[in-house]
Amino acid sequence: MSDFILYIGNKTYSSWSWRGWLACKIAGISFVEKTIPLQEAGFKEAILKISPSGRVPTLHHGRVAVWESLAIAEYLAELRPEAGIWPAETTARAHARVISAEMHAGFAELRTAMWMNIRRRFPGKRRTPGALADIARIAELWRETRAAFGQGGPFLFGRRFNFADAMYTPVVARFVTWEPELPADAKAYVEAVWAQPWVREWCADAAAEPWTIARDEDPDRPH
Repeated sequence: MSDFILYIGNKTYSSWSWRGWLACKIAGISFVEKTIPLQEAGFKEAILKISPSGRVPTLHHGRVAVWESLAIAEYLAELRPEAGIWPAETTARAHARVISAEMHAGFAELRTAMWMNIRRRFPGKRRTPGALADIARIAELWRETRAAFGQGGPFLFGRRFNFADAMYTPVVARFVTWEPELPADAKAYVEAVWAQPWVREWCADAAAEPWTIARDEDPDRPH
């Protein structure tokens, strides 16, 4: 049995779970995946049993518990430095970390206005000024990163999908769901990430889930 257990929420809705799951995939570890369905009866109590923050994803490795996506990536990068969780070159690695931190701390308006729902399509909805400003910044960030580090491949740092791409994968999913207008280079990046095998695996699992969160199925619910 694997030494690693990753606790996640519903794949349809849980963007942070996706990031932690992708960190495990990039690291190449064998892990047991356990889903705690969000908004189901007893889900808060169930999460508190495995995560002191009351949130997922949480990675258990023996007696070690790591309950935050960026921390999971850093922990696995220390355990598997050869896996390519971050770029190998110092400047590129610093840039990957800073754009991941910007994603972690920012874009609140986009997150609120255009939540993740992999199974649905809501084109043209929720284009608030704040969300559109966040989208413009993300498109600029992708363009600058690819110009500096992305030669030779479709991802932010070239041919290899790394954790910076994982941090923006749920953003890609939002763009697929809500279909905001994007510049051509951002559309090309969205298409590349959406076709990535681990991304397709997660989406296939999401499509098969039996759970539904009613509020996230209504694109016209109050902002």
